[in-house]
Amino acid sequence: MSGPANSSATGDAPPQFPTRLGHPKPLWMLFMTEFWERFAFYGIRWALVLYMVAQFHAGSAAGEAPSNRIYGAYLALVYAASIAGGYIADRVLGYQRSILLGAVIMAAGLFMIAWPDELIFKIGLATIICGNGLFKPNISTMVGKLYGVDDTRRDAGFTIFYMGINSGAFVAPILTGVLADSVFGSQAMPAYNVVFIASGVGMLLSLVWFWFGRRELGSIGRPPAASPDKRNVLYVLFGALLAIPGVYMLLAMGATALAWILGILFIGLCALLLVEGIREGAVQRDKVIAMLIIFAFNVLFWMFFEQAGSSFTFLADKIVNRQFGDWTFPNAWFQSVNSLAIIGLAPLIAVIWVWMGRRNAEPSIPRKFGLGLFFNGLAFLLLMFALSKLVSDTGKIPFWTLFMVYVIQSVGELCLSPIGLSMVTKLAPVRLVGFGMGGWFLSTGIGNNLSGIFAGIVSGESGMTTASALSGYTFGFWALVGAGVFLFLIGPLINKLMHGVR
Repeated sequence: MSGPANSSATGDAPPQFPTRLGHPKPLWMLFMTEFWERFAFYGIRWALVLYMVAQFHAGSAAGEAPSNRIYGAYLALVYAASIAGGYIADRVLGYQRSILLGAVIMAAGLFMIAWPDELIFKIGLATIICGNGLFKPNISTMVGKLYGVDDTRRDAGFTIFYMGINSGAFVAPILTGVLADSVFGSQAMPAYNVVFIASGVGMLLSLVWFWFGRRELGSIGRPPAASPDKRNVLYVLFGALLAIPGVYMLLAMGATALAWILGILFIGLCALLLVEGIREGAVQRDKVIAMLIIFAFNVLFWMFFEQAGSSFTFLADKIVNRQFGDWTFPNAWFQSVNSLAIIGLAPLIAVIWVWMGRRNAEPSIPRKFGLGLFFNGLAFLLLMFALSKLVSDTGKIPFWTLFMVYVIQSVGELCLSPIGLSMVTKLAPVRLVGFGMGGWFLSTGIGNNLSGIFAGIVSGESGMTTASALSGYTFGFWALVGAGVFLFLIGPLINKLMHGVR
């Protein structure tokens, strides 16, 4: 379809939409679509490593390290698949059809992992990866397409969208945790398959919501004018089915080998974006260079932030005191702390940025990323303190320490992640915005794969101990703070490369 279908890709202004609460009306439809997709994604987050140890390693602590590595590889491939998903949406299907097809494939994978067989479980993870690759980068890109590049509501729109992400992520662990621990199982024997089924249902709700709400988008996200044929959906579906065994093989080969593969992919992607930037002129070239520098720091942030679904889960299970009288705080509910903190703190952080902006004191994008690294590092500093000074006679650290780790990390996330999504739509070459968003998610994916390797080191060969956790988290603190200081120092150089983008 011609004209406005790819308005953002050609640099034209987006259509004028009716507004709701000051923002384009389709933003709220995308908000709820993402709410249910994140419900599905985060509904299984707390359960995966615990399930793998219980189901495939007979509950042995020696299964923690390999489970951590599989979890990290799974997350990495989820984000790496965004490269292909962004490219397919840009050039073949359009964003709307990519999201619909991705939702169908992802739901199928979620139902597959409920089957208690290791081979089917890993193929199910591979299916989720392929579906999420089509879904995740493209719905984020469509948020950017609702606003003009100079629209002052743009960052606020992404922050609202980020609230949708975290609302779904908040509800999911609580509901799936109750279903697994209280309704269909117990804390001693959780019903993990119910967790996966409930998440599959959430994905179907996301699909239905977008199917009926997409007419609000008008021409935004429709197929590219060069390939409007509906048969392309079948071709992409066939390609995804062929890709699933390949993704399974990447999962099976291990996190270390995957790190090399993702590194090569990242270098290739950087080269493609840079070539496109050079083709568009010196200003766009500099913007791409600035974006790629930020990508490198993004890798480090997520390497340590994404301990939540791996080493922090085992920390909560073995070393954190979760007893409140006769009641035990469910391990799953820790996964909701981050989202609750995001929901509570996001408006406050936004107000702080506005207040500082009016006084010409708002930090630049690189400095906001530096703050993100600092706060992530402070969370590890608290763990260092707890594991060295607050360990009880029973070998436990206080509940509040891990709770506050999630809160402090959330402040760092708010300084970095929503700003990053908006940054890509501002700095990426206009013809490859979806591909640029795929690059953002690939850098996140590399960090997630490294997080699994790091979590495996924290657990060691025989399972997590206080000593192994203290050693690993001490390294995390120094790595994050050192990177934050370096980013603050080179911030002015990156700002020059951005040519006024804020």
